[in-house]
Amino acid sequence: MFFAKKFVGVLLMCSGASALQPPPRRPAVYAEQHESDEEKQFRRVFQQLAGDDMEVSPAELMNILNRIISKHGDLKTDGFSIESCRSMVAVMDSDSTGKLGFHEFKHLWNNIKKWQGVYKSHDTDGSGVIGADELPNAFRAAGFPLNDQLFQMIIRRYSDENGNMDFDNYIGCLVRLDAMCRAFKTLDKDNNGTIKVNVQEWLQLTMYS
Repeated sequence: MFFAKKFVGVLLMCSGASALQPPPRRPAVYAEQHESDEEKQFRRVFQQLAGDDMEVSPAELMNILNRIISKHGDLKTDGFSIESCRSMVAVMDSDSTGKLGFHEFKHLWNNIKKWQGVYKSHDTDGSGVIGADELPNAFRAAGFPLNDQLFQMIIRRYSDENGNMDFDNYIGCLVRLDAMCRAFKTLDKDNNGTIKVNVQEWLQLTMYS
């Protein structure tokens, strides 16, 4: 066993909204009876997107996201790759089916819509990307007030050589941050800011993400 301290201080600073676990899956009949009109409308759209199996695969997620961002010329992006979509599905896949069910997809979709608004509002020069000087506030507004050490690690991983981050990398990074915060809070049973995991648990947490 080994003792894992909080991830460079960021995991305890996650906002309450971002740290919520996606709602558990419920039988379709029960869900449809207890949904609002807005949820029922979203479910109808989801059925059209997901197909007969009512689940969204990484390839389907990639097609959905790229089809949407192609309509937004003010967002600079190379498009969502299949690998980034596999990662997003993995971190959102609460029951390990390899696909996103309705509630998992809805949680992801709502976050993407919210973070798109943050992205646009912090692209102050209208370049289509968020510059290195704009990024700290953009992450803070999204619910993740990162410390300097973790922020620099994220810049090296998700930004280009000039420190600029495009839309798909921004979303991919935030989805991962959100999922890791939720995972940490789930494992932090006594809410003291530390978790204890063994090697197998650590590998399950980090490899399927």
